Amino acid sequence: MILMDNEELVGFARRVGLFWPSAEIYGGASGLYDYGHLGAALKRRFEELWISYFIEGRRNHFMIEGSTMLPEKPLVASGHASRFNDVIISCTKCKSFFRADVLLADLGVAINEGADAAQIGEAVRAKGIRCPKCKGELGEPRAFNMMVDVALGPEKKESGYLRPETAQSVYLNFYREFTLLRKRLPLGLAIIGRAYRNEISPRQGLYRMRELTQAELQIFFDPEEWNRAEAAPHEGGLSVVPYSTGKQARFTPAELVAMGYPAFYVNHMAMIDRFYRKVLHVPEERLRFLEKGGSDKAFYNRVHMDIEVDVGSWNGFREVGGLHYRGDYDLTSHSKGSGQDLSVSIDGRRFMPHVLELSFGVDRNIWMLTDLFHRKDGERELFSLPTHLSHYAAAVFPLQKDEALEKRSAELCDALGRDFRIYYDTSGSIGKRYARMDEIGTPYCITVDFETVDSKSDNYGKVTVRKRDDKSQVRATTEGLRETLRLTRVAEV
Repeated sequence: MILMDNEELVGFARRVGLFWPSAEIYGGASGLYDYGHLGAALKRRFEELWISYFIEGRRNHFMIEGSTMLPEKPLVASGHASRFNDVIISCTKCKSFFRADVLLADLGVAINEGADAAQIGEAVRAKGIRCPKCKGELGEPRAFNMMVDVALGPEKKESGYLRPETAQSVYLNFYREFTLLRKRLPLGLAIIGRAYRNEISPRQGLYRMRELTQAELQIFFDPEEWNRAEAAPHEGGLSVVPYSTGKQARFTPAELVAMGYPAFYVNHMAMIDRFYRKVLHVPEERLRFLEKGGSDKAFYNRVHMDIEVDVGSWNGFREVGGLHYRGDYDLTSHSKGSGQDLSVSIDGRRFMPHVLELSFGVDRNIWMLTDLFHRKDGERELFSLPTHLSHYAAAVFPLQKDEALEKRSAELCDALGRDFRIYYDTSGSIGKRYARMDEIGTPYCITVDFETVDSKSDNYGKVTVRKRDDKSQVRATTEGLRETLRLTRVAEV
């Protein structure tokens, strides 16, 4: 495996049509990215698989869509107006700004993720850290709220924000959906959509962005039912770094429950593990759950696990999602903030539902897939995506420029194109066309040659099918092609 750094990966992504910095012709924009035709297709496919796996295959789980712009009051109630902060530090000489925890990490200074301005200031003074740009003295660290504010209305009298996370839209709509959906729990409400964060130091490509896409599922449940759940078996166990030990190990669900993790929570860990290993084909050894605790854990979470994948361009395990037991914090906060009672009554018992959150950074997962499945095989560069994630099911080529070959190729492309996404190309040598398809991840190349159109040949009507990953070639009929391509669209679950 040849590891790429961030710059190399963005270069590959730009070259094949995955993604690149926004406003590129003006020099790009920090923390903002555009998706090209292949990237948009891969992102859409990820989202479709996520919906199929987490929503459509689950009882009483539904998709909703919320406004990306919110008035100020809900975000005051949720705590974002006062707590959605990073610590910023600036140079007194060159006036450059830095996200303080990133600056310290770059210099090899260990500090808790949730460290406040005072703790960071102590670390800066203790280590004698100066501005990395001009060596000037750094000022006092301070909290910086990352929400992007907007003024609503022509007179700009009403304050609002672009939503910092999609989850708030779910909490604001919970009670209406609960009522419409026959007042049943557990109830899963999910959103895939945009969120906005005024990042101080956007970096590492799609990892830290100012405009990002989240796929989030909030499961509202009766806390008494939480305690009655039982751990389901899970093949191979789960790779976990418990906060209590800080050491990565593999545990069965039953072992995790015996360690004190609720079975309802562990069963969703197993669900996430299957999604990454079976649907996305992430190697088992490159996936783990990292438990956060102390000041690293979000204050409202009772159990907090980051979903991490070992990605070469990120130099190790980094967060691509999270599984959070949030208790009743969110609905209680919005009940107080709005003056509306969001508690529910089921079987004569009134209570505030608790929330289990499954949260995924879609952009981070697209970067992860790009890194994991890009590889070099000698002089050949290929994007060995699982076939059900690739944009094109196949490419159809005439062997060379010839009227009969091109006519048959076009007919085959049109026939297959009614059921599958097919790429058609006649330019360049057949070897170069194969190389282009390898690079963008097309799993099969179908070549129409002279034997295909020769009625006297034993291979009349048959085409050559070349497989991307091992370059093997076989002859196939049109009927055989359809079955092969149909299987490329099926994801194992």
